[in-house]
Amino acid sequence: MKKIIGLLFIVLFCYEAYNIFIKTTHFNTDHESFEYQKNGLDALADTLIEKQIILDKPSFILLSKVLKLEDKIKPGKFYVKKNTSLLSLIRMMRNNQQATVNFILNKVRTRGELAKLVENTMSIDSITAINFFNNNDSLAPFQTDTTQLFTLFIPNTYSIYWSSSLPKLMRKMVDAQQKFWKANNRLEKAKAIGMSPNEVYTLASIVEEECNYDSDKTLIASVYQNRIKKEMPLQACPTIKFAMQDFTLTRIYEKYLSNPSLYNTYRHKGLPPGPICTPSPKTIDLVLNAPKTNYLYFVAKSDFSGYHHFSATFEEHSKFAKEYQLKLDEYQKRKNN
Repeated sequence: MKKIIGLLFIVLFCYEAYNIFIKTTHFNTDHESFEYQKNGLDALADTLIEKQIILDKPSFILLSKVLKLEDKIKPGKFYVKKNTSLLSLIRMMRNNQQATVNFILNKVRTRGELAKLVENTMSIDSITAINFFNNNDSLAPFQTDTTQLFTLFIPNTYSIYWSSSLPKLMRKMVDAQQKFWKANNRLEKAKAIGMSPNEVYTLASIVEEECNYDSDKTLIASVYQNRIKKEMPLQACPTIKFAMQDFTLTRIYEKYLSNPSLYNTYRHKGLPPGPICTPSPKTIDLVLNAPKTNYLYFVAKSDFSGYHHFSATFEEHSKFAKEYQLKLDEYQKRKNN
């Protein structure tokens, strides 16, 4: 009997040693993730068992208490690699080696869209995020406000802890923005065209919404720069969509042009108060490197290719504009029949 007990003890010891020092995970994928919300070791153990990260709850509880895990671990999200041992798992949590996520920022048009992106990427809900983004007191430490907020967000992919706070996200954006403008002589180029970085960003946001083709974007930027110099209204259709908060509009009618919003560049000269979207870095560079032209007008080509005609005189522009309107009217009739 003593031999059997001794043998069982050895088997149990080997099993525990295997789990603690060699392998504890039992899932089949390359990695698994879990969240900890400061709800105690017992609840944490249940979560780990549910996700097949551990099988033996008592061993986890015992070793966690020995290593004082509950005193060290912070709320957050953790990734566990396949074949991670129990000791390595607890050390990872004890040292708060939390998961990083990719905050993938492309084009967003509103603070609400930005808040939703935060919610889909991080541990912050969209209501908390939108309240932060809509509050100038929250934004003041980052030298921005609700109208200029987007200028801090340069589209890119950013690695950040899932549990990071909004101030930490903002600080990361500020650092990236400053690095962006210091690179490739961008600050000098902005100064050479008589614009601040924020003004360049705002103009780029309009250009971003005007066209998909880089060859036209840089000419559109030239048109707008010429209009600003001549103190002509920009008359940018995307600003009407932004003013109305209706991005589904495919045609800007005369009745829309009376909108009193400061973003209505048909009624108000110069740039709008802030960006109307987050333009790509490439579009920002196209604005900075726009060629010197005498163009003051542009209109979409009547073949609906997405490209534009550019003109220096209103007379020439009117001819192209009439061609486009006729083709557009024909298209609408065919669509309605």
